[in-house]
Amino acid sequence: MIPTRVLIADDHPAFRAGLRLMLAGVNDIDIVGEAANGTSVVELAAQLNPDVVIMDLRMPGMDGIQATRHLLGTHPAVGVVVVTMFEDDDTVFAAMRAGARGYLLKGAEQDEILRAIRAIAAGEAIFGPAIARRIVEHFSSGSAGQPAFPTLTTRERQVLELIAAGKGNAAIAHQLGLTLKTVRNHVSHIFLKLQVPDRAAAIIKARDAGYGTPRDLPDPHMPRKGMMTDGVNYH
Repeated sequence: MIPTRVLIADDHPAFRAGLRLMLAGVNDIDIVGEAANGTSVVELAAQLNPDVVIMDLRMPGMDGIQATRHLLGTHPAVGVVVVTMFEDDDTVFAAMRAGARGYLLKGAEQDEILRAIRAIAAGEAIFGPAIARRIVEHFSSGSAGQPAFPTLTTRERQVLELIAAGKGNAAIAHQLGLTLKTVRNHVSHIFLKLQVPDRAAAIIKARDAGYGTPRDLPDPHMPRKGMMTDGVNYH
């Protein structure tokens, strides 16, 4: 039997060492490498050709969701199983949208991790019991049709779109016709609702949820259809 080639990506050396020790004596699994950040796992995957990548989500630089997206864009046959502490709906579904085919919580038992690796290597998808329950509840409740971040107001969504598009507060105020103080208040509320510490984290979370290309955002400084400005008719 040809062993399944596994690449471990996690920024905590102790976790990588523990996982390697857990899997070392398993005959049908071969740990081919370790990465401490998202950039490294993408580079190592190109060199080592793993069958399965065990992916942490919170890593320095390129996080696990971004790394999954980049990795599968060039190596779609690789199976990614996320092993993380985060189980909120936004994170779970962002990982699934990025292409992960497995999602386990740190603390999973050896047999659960082995079952996930083997299933994903065989082309299946697998989720830990707690995550599977959340997915079932999400779809059975009808919340699958709800937008990401349902606690945000319509205006906060508009502001988040522009944050994710790389706009600063002054540019957002200009485009939406708001005062700078109002934009700052909206940004603070968004950070609180998204549970992020800063703008960079908000951008990552927003882009993972599909934000970043402003859609139908009002710009009070653009002339409306039929308005004459500087001798030009904007029909």
